[in-house]
Amino acid sequence: MDRRTFLSTAGMGSATYFLGTAYPQLFDDLSVGIIGLDTSHSPAFTKIINQNTFPGIRVTHAYPHGSRTIESSYSRIPRYTEEVKNLGVTVVSSIDELLRSVDVVLLETNDGRLHLEQAEAVFKAGKRVFIDKPLAASLKDAIQIYQLSEKFRVPFFSCSSLRFSPTTVAVAKGEKIGQVLHADIYSPAKIEPTHPDLFWYGIHGVESLYTVMGTGCIEVRRFYEESTDVVIGQWPNGRIGTFRGLRGAKTGYGGTAYGTEGVSPAGVYEGYEHLVEAIIQFFRTGIPPVKKEETLEIFAFMAAAEESKRKKGRPVKIAKFWTPS
Repeated sequence: MDRRTFLSTAGMGSATYFLGTAYPQLFDDLSVGIIGLDTSHSPAFTKIINQNTFPGIRVTHAYPHGSRTIESSYSRIPRYTEEVKNLGVTVVSSIDELLRSVDVVLLETNDGRLHLEQAEAVFKAGKRVFIDKPLAASLKDAIQIYQLSEKFRVPFFSCSSLRFSPTTVAVAKGEKIGQVLHADIYSPAKIEPTHPDLFWYGIHGVESLYTVMGTGCIEVRRFYEESTDVVIGQWPNGRIGTFRGLRGAKTGYGGTAYGTEGVSPAGVYEGYEHLVEAIIQFFRTGIPPVKKEETLEIFAFMAAAEESKRKKGRPVKIAKFWTPS
């Protein structure tokens, strides 16, 4: 099996999954390509990787587009293009050119509506890929991206950087407060008209909520005001998780988890380094650190919240949108 075939298949079948697990450092030298220079994540991740944090791993090429119709995103492309050039990255004129030049991909395009098309090109080229938030601008597209991943036997994962914040991870593992019974998480929730409300930015807090609560949410209620959202999720055994989306001038990330052995902060932002470390480990092993079932339930949770908003806060069942197969 050659290098490129291993990179695309490790983690998909039992034999290659074992190979990736047993030899996570087998391919220490990897060239990384970025699709989308319309988000601050692109220069930030490049800076972390190219300062030799992970010897042998470098961001070498980038394709700028990226959002084309969301002004708050595409207006940043010239600045971020110059920033990654100054970090030693070659900027190319097409996704095809990028895919011919790199081993693995960071799909950073801010506009989730473009991710299905862009991800398909990456899967066809056999490149492992991290797809930044939001995975898609609809649950339907998110499901299709997973279907394409399975069709081409190329692993990927998608999440918010907050999932890997050490404080939140320790809570999720039961290291701080035992089993999590309830959680109240908040984050910014700026609304972008091209995306369902929580998909654009509220996903950060929703991801933190799911990191500590886990899957299995039954139904959702959402109460919307111009400056805030309150989304209440009901899990089995009387467990309740809430997300508060903030749209004021001063916002932040955080919250509280309540467990069998105490109470702890959760949902705090603790830098991008922890996510980047998880991405590099995934690139080396082909083993996604976030399961398909959890990512799709997060999208079903947000879709249910959107419908509850339309229904003035009435409860909406998650199963209406998605159930694990």
